[in-house]
Amino acid sequence: MFRSLPVVACVAALSVAASSSFAQQGQEGLPAAAAPAAPAAEEPETAPVYSYAIGLEIGSNFKGDDVQLDIDSLIAGIKDAMNDAQPKYDEATCMRALQKLSEARAGSIVTKNKKFLEENKKAEGIVTLPSGLQYKVLKAGTGATPTAKDTVRTHYEGKLIDGTVFDSSLKRNEPAEFPVEGVIAGWTEALQKMKVGDKWQLFIPSELAYGESGAGGVIPPHATLIFEIELLDIPK
Repeated sequence: MFRSLPVVACVAALSVAASSSFAQQGQEGLPAAAAPAAPAAEEPETAPVYSYAIGLEIGSNFKGDDVQLDIDSLIAGIKDAMNDAQPKYDEATCMRALQKLSEARAGSIVTKNKKFLEENKKAEGIVTLPSGLQYKVLKAGTGATPTAKDTVRTHYEGKLIDGTVFDSSLKRNEPAEFPVEGVIAGWTEALQKMKVGDKWQLFIPSELAYGESGAGGVIPPHATLIFEIELLDIPK
């Protein structure tokens, strides 16, 4: 997936300060007896650990996008920046290379998501609509079908193609209510084909979801979205 490098996240996670502790007061206003201090655990030196963690995250991100890194050049760039050394390449050359990298990563993600949909439409029970939206009926309802102007109440869970759950009304234990025209295009199309009581699995191409922009740092650019959605009601 197309993600920014996680350096800031790693540093932030490792910079959380330990909280102070205070003695409790007993019933007579005297300090409660202090518990024996536990022996301190042996901790490895911090810098090697967070440095390794940053490298591990960078490697995982690029491997996931099928982008090759020249490890020696990566390390050389880090060393030059840390030592205020003269860069090996000028700024314009670096910017052009980063632009090409961005295009390569985006292309890899688009290909991966299209391949998923091509394979998925061959699966049993999958219906593919002219728009590219795919769905599978998990449970058939017998109620009314909403129009574009209706509001609906649903339970749902949304995932990426790698199984990452990015939103779930089920986990919140609270159904979601919204206008049919107030959601992503894939949902708007599917809801107008469902009946109250239906439970469908939707496979939504990125162009019917959040496209090349993604959403909120949670849904990456060009992402195919998988939803299980149950239409509970059409509130009036």
